[in-house]
Amino acid sequence: MNKLIRAFTKDSALVPLVAIVLGLIVGAIIMLIGGYDPILAYRSLLETVFGNRYDFGETLTAITPILFTGLSVAFAFRTGLFNIGAEGQYIMGMTGATIIGVTVHLPWYIHAPLAVVVGAICGGIWGMIAGYLKAARGVNEVITTIMLNWIALHLANYLVNRFLLEPGKGRSYMVDDSASATIGWLSRFMDDARMHWGMFFALLCVIFFYAFLWRTKQGFELRVVGSNADAAAYAGINVNSGVVKAMFISGALAGLAGVFQVLGVFHNQVIAASHTGHGFDGIAVALLGGNTPLGVLLGAILFGTLSYGAAGMSFGADVPPEIIRIVIGSVIFFVAAPGIIRWLLKRVSGKKRKEEAI
Repeated sequence: MNKLIRAFTKDSALVPLVAIVLGLIVGAIIMLIGGYDPILAYRSLLETVFGNRYDFGETLTAITPILFTGLSVAFAFRTGLFNIGAEGQYIMGMTGATIIGVTVHLPWYIHAPLAVVVGAICGGIWGMIAGYLKAARGVNEVITTIMLNWIALHLANYLVNRFLLEPGKGRSYMVDDSASATIGWLSRFMDDARMHWGMFFALLCVIFFYAFLWRTKQGFELRVVGSNADAAAYAGINVNSGVVKAMFISGALAGLAGVFQVLGVFHNQVIAASHTGHGFDGIAVALLGGNTPLGVLLGAILFGTLSYGAAGMSFGADVPPEIIRIVIGSVIFFVAAPGIIRWLLKRVSGKKRKEEAI
Protein backbone atom coordinates (compact mmCIF):
# COMPACT_ATOMS: atom_id res chain seq x y z
CA MET A 1 0.00 0.00 0.00
CA ASN A 2 2.78 2.39 0.91
CA LYS A 3 4.53 1.70 -2.38
CA LEU A 4 1.34 2.56 -4.25
CA ILE A 5 0.89 5.80 -2.33
CA ARG A 6 4.54 6.76 -2.91
CA ALA A 7 3.99 6.14 -6.62
CA PHE A 8 1.04 8.52 -6.55
CA THR A 9 3.07 11.22 -4.87
CA LYS A 10 5.91 10.93 -7.39
CA ASP A 11 4.08 10.29 -10.68
CA SER A 12 2.15 13.37 -11.75
CA ALA A 13 0.34 11.32 -14.42
CA LEU A 14 -1.63 9.64 -11.63
CA VAL A 15 -2.64 12.86 -9.91
CA PRO A 16 -5.69 13.42 -12.19
CA LEU A 17 -7.10 10.05 -11.08
CA VAL A 18 -7.00 11.15 -7.46
CA ALA A 19 -8.41 14.53 -8.48
CA ILE A 20 -11.40 12.84 -10.11
CA VAL A 21 -12.11 10.79 -7.00
CA LEU A 22 -11.81 13.87 -4.77
CA GLY A 23 -14.06 15.84 -7.12
CA LEU A 24 -16.72 13.14 -6.93
CA ILE A 25 -16.42 13.09 -3.14
CA VAL A 26 -16.84 16.87 -2.96
CA GLY A 27 -19.91 16.57 -5.19
CA ALA A 28 -21.32 13.88 -2.93
CA ILE A 29 -20.78 16.03 0.17
CA ILE A 30 -22.55 18.97 -1.47
CA MET A 31 -25.45 16.69 -2.40
CA LEU A 32 -25.71 15.49 1.19
CA ILE A 33 -25.73 19.09 2.43
CA GLY A 34 -28.52 19.85 -0.04
CA GLY A 35 -30.53 16.84 1.10
CA TYR A 36 -29.89 14.66 -1.97
CA ASP A 37 -28.80 11.04 -2.13
CA PRO A 38 -25.35 10.97 -3.83
CA ILE A 39 -25.39 7.19 -4.37
CA LEU A 40 -28.73 7.39 -6.14
CA ALA A 41 -27.51 10.42 -8.10
CA TYR A 42 -24.35 8.75 -9.38
CA ARG A 43 -26.22 5.54 -10.13
CA SER A 44 -28.80 7.52 -12.12
CA LEU A 45 -25.95 9.21 -13.99
CA LEU A 46 -24.45 5.87 -15.02
CA GLU A 47 -27.84 4.43 -15.95
CA THR A 48 -28.50 7.44 -18.16
CA VAL A 49 -25.18 7.10 -19.96
CA PHE A 50 -25.13 3.31 -20.38
CA GLY A 51 -28.82 2.49 -20.12
CA ASN A 52 -29.49 2.01 -23.85
CA ARG A 53 -27.97 2.57 -27.26
CA TYR A 54 -29.63 5.96 -27.75
CA ASP A 55 -28.23 7.43 -24.52
CA PHE A 56 -24.82 5.90 -25.14
CA GLY A 57 -24.79 7.42 -28.64
CA GLU A 58 -25.77 10.80 -27.24
CA THR A 59 -22.97 10.52 -24.69
CA LEU A 60 -20.46 9.90 -27.47
CA THR A 61 -21.90 12.93 -29.25
CA ALA A 62 -21.34 15.03 -26.10
CA ILE A 63 -17.76 13.77 -25.81
CA THR A 64 -16.76 14.54 -29.40
CA PRO A 65 -16.59 18.38 -29.45
CA ILE A 66 -14.74 18.67 -26.15
CA LEU A 67 -12.29 16.00 -27.29
CA PHE A 68 -11.48 18.15 -30.34
CA THR A 69 -11.18 21.37 -28.34
CA GLY A 70 -9.20 19.60 -25.61
CA LEU A 71 -6.71 18.38 -28.21
CA SER A 72 -6.60 21.90 -29.63
CA VAL A 73 -5.69 23.51 -26.32
CA ALA A 74 -3.28 20.72 -25.35
CA PHE A 75 -1.46 20.96 -28.69
CA ALA A 76 -0.89 24.66 -28.15
CA PHE A 77 0.27 24.05 -24.58
CA ARG A 78 2.79 21.48 -25.81
CA THR A 79 4.30 24.09 -28.10
CA GLY A 80 4.52 26.74 -25.39
CA LEU A 81 1.35 28.61 -26.31
CA PHE A 82 -1.75 29.30 -24.25
CA ASN A 83 -4.69 29.04 -26.65
CA ILE A 84 -7.76 30.50 -24.95
CA GLY A 85 -9.39 30.90 -28.38
CA ALA A 86 -10.66 27.36 -29.01
CA GLU A 87 -14.19 28.70 -28.58
CA GLY A 88 -13.78 31.24 -31.38
CA GLN A 89 -12.00 28.72 -33.60
CA TYR A 90 -14.85 26.28 -32.95
CA ILE A 91 -17.35 28.93 -34.06
CA MET A 92 -15.39 29.75 -37.22
CA GLY A 93 -15.17 26.06 -38.11
CA MET A 94 -18.90 25.85 -37.60
CA THR A 95 -19.48 28.86 -39.84
CA GLY A 96 -17.18 27.66 -42.62
CA ALA A 97 -18.89 24.27 -42.73
CA THR A 98 -22.32 25.93 -42.70
CA ILE A 99 -21.46 28.17 -45.65
CA ILE A 100 -20.23 25.22 -47.72
CA GLY A 101 -23.10 22.99 -46.62
CA VAL A 102 -25.77 25.55 -47.51
CA THR A 103 -24.46 27.35 -50.59
CA VAL A 104 -22.57 24.60 -52.43
CA HIS A 105 -24.38 21.72 -54.12
CA LEU A 106 -22.19 18.76 -55.00
CA PRO A 107 -22.23 14.95 -54.79
CA TRP A 108 -21.81 13.65 -51.23
CA TYR A 109 -18.33 12.27 -51.82
CA ILE A 110 -17.13 15.81 -52.64
CA HIS A 111 -19.51 17.92 -50.62
CA ALA A 112 -18.94 16.38 -47.17
CA PRO A 113 -15.11 16.30 -47.37
CA LEU A 114 -15.10 19.86 -48.74
CA ALA A 115 -17.23 21.12 -45.83
CA VAL A 116 -14.94 19.39 -43.33
CA VAL A 117 -11.76 20.75 -44.90
CA VAL A 118 -13.08 24.32 -45.25
CA GLY A 119 -14.33 24.35 -41.67
CA ALA A 120 -10.98 23.09 -40.38
CA ILE A 121 -9.12 25.71 -42.42
CA CYS A 122 -11.38 28.48 -41.08
CA GLY A 123 -10.63 27.41 -37.53
CA GLY A 124 -6.94 27.14 -38.36
CA ILE A 125 -6.80 30.61 -39.89
CA TRP A 126 -8.56 32.04 -36.82
CA GLY A 127 -5.91 30.49 -34.62
CA MET A 128 -3.14 31.55 -36.98
CA ILE A 129 -4.15 35.21 -36.58
CA ALA A 130 -3.18 35.08 -32.92
CA GLY A 131 -0.01 33.15 -33.82
CA TYR A 132 1.01 35.75 -36.38
CA LEU A 133 0.41 38.64 -33.99
CA LYS A 134 2.59 36.94 -31.39
CA ALA A 135 5.34 36.06 -33.87
CA ALA A 136 5.40 39.37 -35.74
CA ARG A 137 4.47 41.86 -33.01
CA GLY A 138 5.03 40.03 -29.74
CA VAL A 139 1.36 40.34 -28.78
CA ASN A 140 0.43 37.93 -26.00
CA GLU A 141 -1.73 35.13 -27.42
CA VAL A 142 -3.90 35.02 -24.31
CA ILE A 143 -5.20 38.52 -24.99
CA THR A 144 -5.65 38.07 -28.75
CA THR A 145 -7.39 34.70 -28.50
CA ILE A 146 -9.84 36.02 -25.89
CA MET A 147 -10.67 38.98 -28.13
CA LEU A 148 -10.92 36.74 -31.19
CA ASN A 149 -13.50 34.62 -29.37
CA TRP A 150 -15.89 37.55 -29.29
CA ILE A 151 -15.05 38.67 -32.80
CA ALA A 152 -15.77 35.15 -34.06
CA LEU A 153 -19.12 35.04 -32.28
CA HIS A 154 -20.39 38.30 -33.68
CA LEU A 155 -18.85 37.78 -37.11
CA ALA A 156 -20.55 34.39 -37.38
CA ASN A 157 -23.87 35.90 -36.30
CA TYR A 158 -23.49 38.64 -38.89
CA LEU A 159 -22.65 36.24 -41.73
CA VAL A 160 -25.56 33.95 -40.92
CA ASN A 161 -27.99 36.83 -40.41
CA ARG A 162 -26.86 38.64 -43.56
CA PHE A 163 -26.42 35.80 -46.03
CA LEU A 164 -27.73 32.47 -44.72
CA LEU A 165 -30.72 33.27 -42.51
CA GLU A 166 -33.90 31.30 -43.16
CA PRO A 167 -36.81 33.79 -42.96
CA GLY A 168 -38.80 33.54 -39.76
CA LYS A 169 -36.66 30.76 -38.27
CA GLY A 170 -33.81 32.61 -36.55
CA ARG A 171 -31.26 30.18 -37.96
CA SER A 172 -29.46 29.40 -41.18
CA TYR A 173 -30.89 27.28 -43.96
CA MET A 174 -30.45 23.56 -43.42
CA VAL A 175 -27.25 22.01 -44.69
CA ASP A 176 -27.71 19.85 -47.80
CA ASP A 177 -28.13 16.14 -47.13
CA SER A 178 -25.13 15.51 -49.35
CA ALA A 179 -23.03 17.01 -46.54
CA SER A 180 -24.99 16.46 -43.32
CA ALA A 181 -26.61 13.06 -43.90
CA THR A 182 -23.27 11.66 -44.96
CA ILE A 183 -21.75 12.71 -41.65
CA GLY A 184 -24.72 11.64 -39.54
CA TRP A 185 -25.77 8.32 -41.07
CA LEU A 186 -24.31 6.38 -38.12
CA SER A 187 -27.31 7.48 -36.04
CA ARG A 188 -29.40 4.66 -37.51
CA PHE A 189 -27.26 2.17 -35.58
CA MET A 190 -27.78 3.99 -32.27
CA ASP A 191 -31.59 4.27 -32.19
CA ASP A 192 -31.48 7.67 -33.93
CA ALA A 193 -29.02 9.18 -31.46
CA ARG A 194 -27.11 12.05 -33.04
CA MET A 195 -24.07 9.89 -33.62
CA HIS A 196 -21.74 10.90 -36.44
CA TRP A 197 -18.31 10.34 -37.94
CA GLY A 198 -16.82 13.10 -35.85
CA MET A 199 -15.99 10.66 -33.04
CA PHE A 200 -13.81 8.61 -35.36
CA PHE A 201 -12.12 11.74 -36.70
CA ALA A 202 -11.47 12.85 -33.13
CA LEU A 203 -9.78 9.52 -32.37
CA LEU A 204 -7.66 9.95 -35.50
CA CYS A 205 -6.70 13.39 -34.22
CA VAL A 206 -5.57 11.80 -30.94
CA ILE A 207 -3.23 9.60 -32.98
CA PHE A 208 -2.15 12.57 -35.10
CA PHE A 209 -1.37 14.58 -31.96
CA TYR A 210 1.04 11.94 -30.72
CA ALA A 211 2.53 10.99 -34.08
CA PHE A 212 3.14 14.57 -35.20
CA LEU A 213 4.67 15.92 -31.99
CA TRP A 214 6.74 12.88 -31.02
CA ARG A 215 7.47 11.14 -34.32
CA THR A 216 8.19 13.91 -36.81
CA LYS A 217 10.94 16.48 -37.22
CA GLN A 218 8.46 19.37 -37.36
CA GLY A 219 6.77 18.16 -34.18
CA PHE A 220 10.13 17.96 -32.42
CA GLU A 221 10.93 21.50 -33.50
CA LEU A 222 7.60 22.77 -32.19
CA ARG A 223 8.21 21.10 -28.83
CA VAL A 224 11.68 22.64 -28.67
CA VAL A 225 10.18 26.06 -29.40
CA GLY A 226 7.69 25.47 -26.60
CA SER A 227 10.37 24.36 -24.15
CA ASN A 228 12.93 27.10 -24.85
CA ALA A 229 12.47 29.54 -27.69
CA ASP A 230 15.97 31.00 -27.28
CA ALA A 231 17.60 27.57 -27.49
CA ALA A 232 15.44 26.74 -30.51
CA ALA A 233 16.54 29.92 -32.28
CA TYR A 234 20.19 29.19 -31.44
CA ALA A 235 19.75 25.71 -32.96
CA GLY A 236 18.52 27.26 -36.21
CA ILE A 237 14.80 26.63 -35.75
CA ASN A 238 12.50 29.33 -37.09
CA VAL A 239 10.65 30.23 -33.90
CA ASN A 240 8.17 32.64 -35.49
CA SER A 241 7.20 30.14 -38.14
CA GLY A 242 6.75 27.50 -35.45
CA VAL A 243 4.40 29.72 -33.46
CA VAL A 244 2.20 30.42 -36.48
CA LYS A 245 2.19 26.77 -37.52
CA ALA A 246 1.31 25.56 -34.02
CA MET A 247 -1.59 27.99 -33.70
CA PHE A 248 -2.90 27.01 -37.13
CA ILE A 249 -2.95 23.31 -36.20
CA SER A 250 -4.46 24.10 -32.82
CA GLY A 251 -7.16 26.22 -34.45
CA ALA A 252 -7.89 23.56 -37.06
CA LEU A 253 -8.50 20.96 -34.34
CA ALA A 254 -10.98 23.27 -32.62
CA GLY A 255 -12.53 24.11 -35.97
CA LEU A 256 -13.24 20.42 -36.57
CA ALA A 257 -15.33 20.40 -33.40
CA GLY A 258 -17.59 23.05 -34.90
CA VAL A 259 -17.64 21.30 -38.28
CA PHE A 260 -19.03 18.07 -36.92
CA GLN A 261 -21.50 19.82 -34.64
CA VAL A 262 -23.00 21.55 -37.67
CA LEU A 263 -22.90 18.64 -40.08
CA GLY A 264 -23.60 15.79 -37.69
CA VAL A 265 -25.74 17.26 -34.89
CA PHE A 266 -27.50 20.54 -35.74
CA HIS A 267 -27.42 20.45 -39.57
CA ASN A 268 -27.48 24.24 -39.51
CA GLN A 269 -25.96 27.14 -37.55
CA VAL A 270 -28.20 28.82 -35.01
CA ILE A 271 -27.64 32.51 -34.33
CA ALA A 272 -26.35 32.73 -30.77
CA ALA A 273 -26.01 35.53 -28.24
CA SER A 274 -23.35 33.76 -26.22
CA HIS A 275 -20.62 31.19 -26.53
CA THR A 276 -21.33 27.45 -26.63
CA GLY A 277 -18.81 26.63 -23.92
CA HIS A 278 -17.14 23.75 -25.78
CA GLY A 279 -13.94 25.71 -26.30
CA PHE A 280 -13.69 26.65 -22.64
CA ASP A 281 -14.41 23.05 -21.59
CA GLY A 282 -11.49 22.09 -23.82
CA ILE A 283 -9.16 24.08 -21.57
CA ALA A 284 -10.31 22.06 -18.57
CA VAL A 285 -10.01 18.78 -20.49
CA ALA A 286 -6.46 19.63 -21.56
CA LEU A 287 -5.55 20.52 -17.99
CA LEU A 288 -7.09 17.31 -16.65
CA GLY A 289 -5.34 15.24 -19.30
CA GLY A 290 -1.93 16.71 -18.58
CA ASN A 291 -1.71 17.94 -22.20
CA THR A 292 -1.14 14.39 -23.43
CA PRO A 293 -3.28 12.87 -26.21
CA LEU A 294 -4.39 9.87 -24.14
CA GLY A 295 -5.00 12.05 -21.10
CA VAL A 296 -7.15 14.44 -23.13
CA LEU A 297 -9.17 11.50 -24.47
CA LEU A 298 -9.85 10.22 -20.96
CA GLY A 299 -10.62 13.74 -19.73
CA ALA A 300 -13.10 14.29 -22.56
CA ILE A 301 -14.80 10.98 -21.77
CA LEU A 302 -15.18 12.06 -18.15
CA PHE A 303 -16.52 15.52 -19.02
CA GLY A 304 -18.89 14.21 -21.70
CA THR A 305 -20.19 11.48 -19.41
CA LEU A 306 -20.80 13.90 -16.56
CA SER A 307 -22.39 16.50 -18.82
CA TYR A 308 -24.85 14.14 -20.50
CA GLY A 309 -25.47 12.15 -17.32
CA ALA A 310 -26.48 15.32 -15.49
CA ALA A 311 -29.98 14.91 -16.94
CA GLY A 312 -30.20 11.45 -15.39
CA MET A 313 -29.21 12.84 -12.01
CA SER A 314 -31.92 15.45 -12.34
CA PHE A 315 -34.68 13.00 -13.28
CA GLY A 316 -33.55 10.00 -11.24
CA ALA A 317 -32.46 11.71 -8.02
CA ASP A 318 -33.93 15.23 -8.37
CA VAL A 319 -30.39 16.67 -8.25
CA PRO A 320 -29.97 20.05 -10.02
CA PRO A 321 -27.72 19.82 -13.11
CA GLU A 322 -25.57 22.58 -11.61
CA ILE A 323 -24.23 19.98 -9.15
CA ILE A 324 -22.41 18.32 -12.06
CA ARG A 325 -20.66 21.59 -12.84
CA ILE A 326 -19.58 21.72 -9.19
CA VAL A 327 -18.13 18.22 -9.53
CA ILE A 328 -16.29 19.20 -12.71
CA GLY A 329 -15.06 22.41 -11.09
CA SER A 330 -13.83 20.44 -8.09
CA VAL A 331 -11.94 18.03 -10.32
CA ILE A 332 -10.28 20.94 -12.14
CA PHE A 333 -9.43 22.56 -8.80
CA PHE A 334 -7.62 19.47 -7.55
CA VAL A 335 -5.84 18.96 -10.87
CA ALA A 336 -4.69 22.58 -10.81
CA ALA A 337 -3.44 22.14 -7.25
CA PRO A 338 -1.53 18.84 -7.34
CA GLY A 339 0.37 19.89 -4.22
CA ILE A 340 -2.80 19.36 -2.18
CA ILE A 341 -3.16 15.82 -3.50
CA ARG A 342 0.47 14.96 -2.84
CA TRP A 343 0.23 16.45 0.66
CA LEU A 344 -2.85 14.34 1.45
CA LEU A 345 -1.22 11.19 0.12
CA LYS A 346 1.96 11.82 2.09
CA ARG A 347 -0.11 12.31 5.23
CA VAL A 348 -1.89 9.02 4.58
CA SER A 349 1.44 7.31 3.89
CA GLY A 350 3.01 8.75 7.06
CA LYS A 351 0.05 7.72 9.19
CA LYS A 352 0.23 4.20 7.74
CA ARG A 353 3.92 3.89 8.58
CA LYS A 354 3.30 5.04 12.16
CA GLU A 355 0.58 2.42 12.62
CA GLU A 356 2.90 -0.29 11.31
CA ALA A 357 5.66 0.86 13.66
CA ILE A 358 3.28 0.61 16.61
